[in-house]
Amino acid sequence: MLKGREITVLGGGVAGLAAATALARRGAGVTVLEQAPEIVEVGAGIQISPNGAKVLRALGQEEALRAVALPAEAVELRDGPRGGAVLRFDLERHGHASGYWLVHRADLIALLERAARAAGVDIVLGERVHRVAVAPDSVQLDGTTRRAAGLVIGADGLHSVLRAALGGGAKAPRFTGQVAWRAVIPEAGAPAAVAEVHMGPGRHLVSYPLRGGAARNIVAVEERRGWAAEGWHHHDDPENLRRAFARFGPRVQDWLARVETVNLWGLFRHEVAPRWHAGGQAALAGDAAHPTLPFMAQGANMALEDAWVLAAQLDATGDAEAALAAYQAARMGRARRIVAVAERNARAYHLRAPLRPLAHALLRVGARIAPDAPLRRLDWLYGHDVTRQM
Repeated sequence: MLKGREITVLGGGVAGLAAATALARRGAGVTVLEQAPEIVEVGAGIQISPNGAKVLRALGQEEALRAVALPAEAVELRDGPRGGAVLRFDLERHGHASGYWLVHRADLIALLERAARAAGVDIVLGERVHRVAVAPDSVQLDGTTRRAAGLVIGADGLHSVLRAALGGGAKAPRFTGQVAWRAVIPEAGAPAAVAEVHMGPGRHLVSYPLRGGAARNIVAVEERRGWAAEGWHHHDDPENLRRAFARFGPRVQDWLARVETVNLWGLFRHEVAPRWHAGGQAALAGDAAHPTLPFMAQGANMALEDAWVLAAQLDATGDAEAALAAYQAARMGRARRIVAVAERNARAYHLRAPLRPLAHALLRVGARIAPDAPLRRLDWLYGHDVTRQM
């Protein structure tokens, strides 16, 4: 159904490149408009969980992923100040190790760009779209040049111009009272491929190795009253990060001592877009549809799922409006659930006394009694396979 269909994708991030690849592989003529002068993603690591890895496999990118990512052995929750283990999600034991990957965001973007170009996608760089106007029979893009577009996919992130054109949301984004630092440091030796979450009163720090163990990703979150701007590219003094986590254990102190450059951003709670499509003319994907807090490591995975379902629904019927309505129906409930769970996780990570030691003790006891139970509770998330549902 997609052969010969012209589709324009706004944004060259994970959602945009994955959607472009999925659509082009089904025969669509796809153009990606990316405002940056080149497709390059600096920054930090991404956890690709099994639900996202299944999409990359279906797009023919499993070997490419293996070449740049580390298969994760486990996710560990640790007591930040004391350093001791609280709970371990053993991915190997539960059969998820081969589908859970630790990858640098830049490497994932490069992988997806190669896949899109190989599928015949035309990627236009330096093309910023300032406004989108959706009419009953067309979509008009206004930017540095003026383009008339057919079907438009808005994968243009948090501040999506297409989301704004579709009505945005009833509520303005709300500052959560949390800020996050992001850094990548050099690593030595052969660190275990484990994603560690060090939890403390009012703060937590996530870390895992990247690029074959040559680098280490750090994301550290602190509760504070002071507002910080949203966005990943605000520089901060590493000493502020070190002071915020000065009471954490020696392992964390060793990592933070090696931080030379760090970015800081405010964490805002956005509602899931109430409307994901306009007839058969336009649709949202990725963060444009459902921005999420980072506490379930699902932003990129949700984008990959969106890409596959969107392409599959459009390919299943010649009625674009029905296909986009089916796409929204298939994705909205799951997106809302993930966004809500991510918000709850922040509260659980930041417990203070007297609840914190009690909660940690209960987690340890529960893990001894039923070691597989914590990970089984995530089967709804990791076991989801959008590639087999169409």
